[in-house]
Amino acid sequence: MNTEKRLGVIAVILERPQEVQEKVNAVISEFGRIVVGRMGIPHRERNVGVLSLIVDGGEDEINTLTGRLGNIKGVNAKATMAKKS
Repeated sequence: MNTEKRLGVIAVILERPQEVQEKVNAVISEFGRIVVGRMGIPHRERNVGVLSLIVDGGEDEINTLTGRLGNIKGVNAKATMAKKS
C-alpha cells in the first residue's frame, strides 16, 4: 500500500444533483480527513452541480474516494495529483 501523501484535485459532476447530493456528501464525509477544501457550483441551466475537492492524502485513499464517488449513479469523478516529490 502506497502511504506517501499526495496533493490532488478531484473534479466531480453531479447530474440531477438534488437526487445524488446526499450520497455524495456522505462519501465525502467518510474521507473528511483528506479533504482540505471544497467548492461547489450549481449550473441551474443544465441541472448539474460541479464540485472541486482539494485533497491531501495517500494515493490509494484519493483513488478510493474518486472511485466511490464515480460509482454513484449520475456522478462523474476524476482525480489529478501533483507529481511525486
